[in-house]
Amino acid sequence: MDDTVRHLAFTSEQLEDWDTRLLIFLRTVITSARQLTIEIDLSGLPPGAKRLLSLSEAVPEKTTYAKSAQDFLVTRIGRTAINLFAKIQETATFTGEIILAFVNLLIGKSPFRARDFFYFVQACGAESLPIVSLIAVLVGVILSFVGAVQLQMFGAQIYVANLVGLGMVLEMGALMSGVIVAGRIGAAYAAQLGTMQVNEEIDALRTIGISPVGFLVLPRMLALMLMLPLLCIYADIMGILGGSVIGVTMLDLSLIEYLEQTRKTLHLSQCGQGLLKSSVFGVLIGYAGCLRGMQCGRSALAVGEATTSAVVTSIVLIVVSDSIITFIINS
Repeated sequence: MDDTVRHLAFTSEQLEDWDTRLLIFLRTVITSARQLTIEIDLSGLPPGAKRLLSLSEAVPEKTTYAKSAQDFLVTRIGRTAINLFAKIQETATFTGEIILAFVNLLIGKSPFRARDFFYFVQACGAESLPIVSLIAVLVGVILSFVGAVQLQMFGAQIYVANLVGLGMVLEMGALMSGVIVAGRIGAAYAAQLGTMQVNEEIDALRTIGISPVGFLVLPRMLALMLMLPLLCIYADIMGILGGSVIGVTMLDLSLIEYLEQTRKTLHLSQCGQGLLKSSVFGVLIGYAGCLRGMQCGRSALAVGEATTSAVVTSIVLIVVSDSIITFIINS
């Protein structure tokens, strides 16, 4: 446009037909004119074109990834910091609600129904036995086989029982039980609560004055905290029996000899260490699964993301807490 132009008007007296190409042209011209501070007169345009132009200006432009990628680094850092602070605040609020619900339970004001709690106990405990049995036996077999290959070189096959017993009781029993429960129960908790969030059932509980955390989250966490140590004990026993298979078949040890060597190796304090870890794992798995479920959005995609995040978060927390507990006990 010429720099001397100060006023722009349109006439449509001889315009018979028009389509969206006219609107695109007008929008381009108007945008350029406004950048040059040129006065615009739209009175000569067809009424339909004027309404569509007004509508296009009323609707905000959709922000795309390409546009957001042009943001300054400081802007992106600030936005990330704000989102992180919001997540921390949400997590702290969720933790506080759990503590308040647990205090109400201790003073006799149960926020959930007993039958709901026993249902979660069954789902966490008895229904998890088949997969825990399979994994624990195979882990015991692998530990004993790996140890047998090396110990046979020194004629110390009997110490395979020590290796398997200590490995299962101190680490593998609690760790494998935690990972299995995280994939099976933690994901289920996130999916259940996420689906309730999508269906607005959690909002309905808040509307009628029922705390969703006390009614939905607390029984799930207590069930996991109670049943995971029992699953750990069961996994320890099954792992030791799995190791005895290799000891009896490959190393020519008698079953009584193998079990007696295991009994001499293990102490009550070592068993307590595994139970402590499994109890902590139960709390963390329940916390992560329920937290991701409560943070879920209101779409099917959000439910899938919450389920995936629950499993990943649970496994990370299990490994980190296992390292911390082991360091504290052995330091």
